[in-house]
Amino acid sequence: MNDGMRVRREVLGDDHVDRAVERTDGFTSDFQDLITRYAWGEIWTRPGLDRRTRSCITLAMLATLGHEAELAMHVRAALRNGVTADEIKEVLLQVGVYAGVPAANRAFAVAQRVLSGD
Repeated sequence: MNDGMRVRREVLGDDHVDRAVERTDGFTSDFQDLITRYAWGEIWTRPGLDRRTRSCITLAMLATLGHEAELAMHVRAALRNGVTADEIKEVLLQVGVYAGVPAANRAFAVAQRVLSGD
């Protein structure tokens, strides 16, 4: 298994990655390869930031951009990376100040669903 796939599995979990791999077909295979090599193999493996920090940054960006499905996935990933629910709350509060209350409001709703087990 290459480094990108190893890190992807460690951060997102085998179940998530297995579902993504199972849905991969001729149309999506190049995209799956791209994100595995670049997002997980090139960025998430860099030594400059630990995974907890990368998770917090990712949460803030996804919340700011309103990417709710990806945000839910990365709330779960952040928990796997040792980010606490209180730290996730702090990230989203900061989103409210710098990206706006509507973005934070949506992000809090997504995170609340994930944290409550839905």
